[in-house]
Amino acid sequence: MCVVAFAWESHPRWRFVLAGNRDEFHARPTAPLAHWEDAPGIAAGRDLEAGGTWLGVDEAGRCALVTNVRDMRAPQHGLSRGLLASDWLRSGQDAAGASQALFARAGEYRPFNLLLTDRTHCTWTSNRPGPRSDVVAPGVHVLSNAALDSRWPKAVALGARLQAWLDDDRDGDPAALFEALADDRTYPDDALPDTGIGLERERWLSSAFIRGEEYGTRASTVVLLDRAGGGAIIERRWGPMGTPLGETRVEL
Repeated sequence: MCVVAFAWESHPRWRFVLAGNRDEFHARPTAPLAHWEDAPGIAAGRDLEAGGTWLGVDEAGRCALVTNVRDMRAPQHGLSRGLLASDWLRSGQDAAGASQALFARAGEYRPFNLLLTDRTHCTWTSNRPGPRSDVVAPGVHVLSNAALDSRWPKAVALGARLQAWLDDDRDGDPAALFEALADDRTYPDDALPDTGIGLERERWLSSAFIRGEEYGTRASTVVLLDRAGGGAIIERRWGPMGTPLGETRVEL
């Protein structure tokens, strides 16, 4: 997942709203959003290479999301970061406690951002450039492949679209959020981050929706969790060059 906007405790109906794109190599084996047979209370996609997930929810109204930290100058070895999300969803642990427990062993994993939400807390934990763990304040936030609320242009634009969706009070219709996730415009060179991959690649990866033959946006996902304990997770899947591969909606 390479660009995410989310709202925590900032709407009278929605406790948590998230809209995000997962970017990955198209050849990496992936299972679509579904209830897991070995953990029926979890609804998530699944990385079939390492076994974890990039984004999932459970029947208790918890949500976990992980992104990589894009800094090619940092070591890229360690445990799969997707296990952070799947292990927490399996555990039943609260967000704040899990984040604090992870702090001491964060260096065992590949560079990551981890977002956890339960009924009372939303937390962000990262291990680059060093271990960090914060309780997220109410409001609209963005996350890409850098620290929470880093002002990467595509993330800022997505955050603004999410705020507009909340202000319009769309009654749970995710259409405008998926429209925002489909934005494939790129941004001026002077607005781009320098993550050590070269300017040409920074330009290509600057769009929210990335089209490519070998690498690109694989899934666009919206999570809606209301204050009554219900909600939904909706996933749209994409193949090379943005070819549509289907949509799944799971009600909570």
